[in-house]
Amino acid sequence: MVYLVPLKIAANGRYRTGRESIMIQIHKLVILIFIASYILPILAGRDFYKILGVDRDATLKQVKKAYRKLAIKYHPDKNKDDPKAQDKFQDINAAYEVLSDEEKRKTYDRSGEEGLQNLGQGGGDPFSSFFGGFDGFGGFHFGNNQQGNREIPRGGTLTMDLYVTLEELYNGDFIEIIRTKPVAKPASGKRRCNCRQEMKTIPLGPGQFQMINQEVCDECPNVKFVTEDKVLEVEVEVGMRDGHEYPFIGEGEPHIDGEPGDLKFRIREMRHKKFRRIGDDLYTNITISLLDALNGFTMNIDHLDNHKVQVKRESVTWPGMRMRLKNEGMPNYENNNIKGSMYITFDVDFPKDREFTTADKEAIKKVLQQPSSHQIYNGL
Repeated sequence: MVYLVPLKIAANGRYRTGRESIMIQIHKLVILIFIASYILPILAGRDFYKILGVDRDATLKQVKKAYRKLAIKYHPDKNKDDPKAQDKFQDINAAYEVLSDEEKRKTYDRSGEEGLQNLGQGGGDPFSSFFGGFDGFGGFHFGNNQQGNREIPRGGTLTMDLYVTLEELYNGDFIEIIRTKPVAKPASGKRRCNCRQEMKTIPLGPGQFQMINQEVCDECPNVKFVTEDKVLEVEVEVGMRDGHEYPFIGEGEPHIDGEPGDLKFRIREMRHKKFRRIGDDLYTNITISLLDALNGFTMNIDHLDNHKVQVKRESVTWPGMRMRLKNEGMPNYENNNIKGSMYITFDVDFPKDREFTTADKEAIKKVLQQPSSHQIYNGL
């Protein structure tokens, strides 16, 4: 039996078999898919969820936590040798501005980044004024090309103590702080700016000259500082320790010719009425009656997240005895799944206002079966 294989004429006049034609079509399809995988994301804009490294159903708390870590990591001041750090930093701030705003996030989920531009934010990068240093018009920037390689001046860095409870350090929390800060606004007229020292040559006569150090300034649009209130959210992360610093980049003192400094909150742990924290361990004291000390007892302690911690003794408990409860301490900051221990020191409340009869004393001796003994020593 003879099988007929269909033939197709190629552009160069050579005949191709049907199998060759099918393989060529498959190759074309693979190339189209490959191109589409790169072109479509570009047309759709930036993937803000991927930039922050969060899921599409991430909560606001998760978005803020991811943003804070990335903003510190990729800040241009800490990555001066990395040319891509500035672009990465801008993408991080753009993603946070959208995903932390409920209305913008809904629009982005429906229409992508292009839909945000249709909200009236105008053409170009709608986030170019987010997070950075002041320029002469009160906006923000990351550098000044007109100044060449000269270092951009920065305002002062502010460090403030933020007192938090042990409950907040155990469970985590967000604390809102109203920051009243001076903000640069456009004003009429011009001002001297970007002043620097330059060498100038002054001719004194034939073949004679003198070099002097002279201050040279530019002319910039005038600005004035106006105080404005801004709400900052400090995330008290689970397991934070006393002295931990929480920075806000660009929220410090402004600089009229440069970028603002940073604002740092230093975590300070408030004294707790029940627990004392040392590292990831918690320490507390319990006073029990003489009856419980001799007979044993069962009781519950309310922990920092209100769960009950059972304390049980079936044998004699003496004054100064210490009990260790594993995994009932503070969560570790680096790994919240690891917890320290709780140490309980017992005090015994002896009866002070009662006189025992001779019969009572004899009964106690009979029950305790403990000989009378005395020992003198330095217990300090």
